[in-house]
Amino acid sequence: MSIAALAAILLGVAFLLAGGAKIAAGPSWPVQAAGLGAPAVVVPFVPWLEIVLGAALCAQLARTVVALASIGLLAIFTGLLVLRLAQGRRPPCACFGSWSAKPIGWKHLARNAVLIALGVVAAFA
Repeated sequence: MSIAALAAILLGVAFLLAGGAKIAAGPSWPVQAAGLGAPAVVVPFVPWLEIVLGAALCAQLARTVVALASIGLLAIFTGLLVLRLAQGRRPPCACFGSWSAKPIGWKHLARNAVLIALGVVAAFA
């Protein structure tokens, strides 16, 4: 197995867990997402997008394109976290549904940086 394939699978599993946890959280996840400032119109689609991206990464389907889309989604998530932290707001992280109900902090940015790095390896290695 190549390093790119392994990176894609690891990132895919993270997306599958995140999407599944959001769905499992039921009505509490959209409330957390709103607290982070996510646009209400996209909130219902985020978990499903994560699941589709995660499944495609794990299955190695159009790996480069899907990894780039994953990097884009993670960049949006990271930008939202940076914005809230810069505003001095620390709402609960809605990243992994009820598994991540702690207030956002710099460790969330570090985690996202690792996930983005996996995406870069999956796309370009």
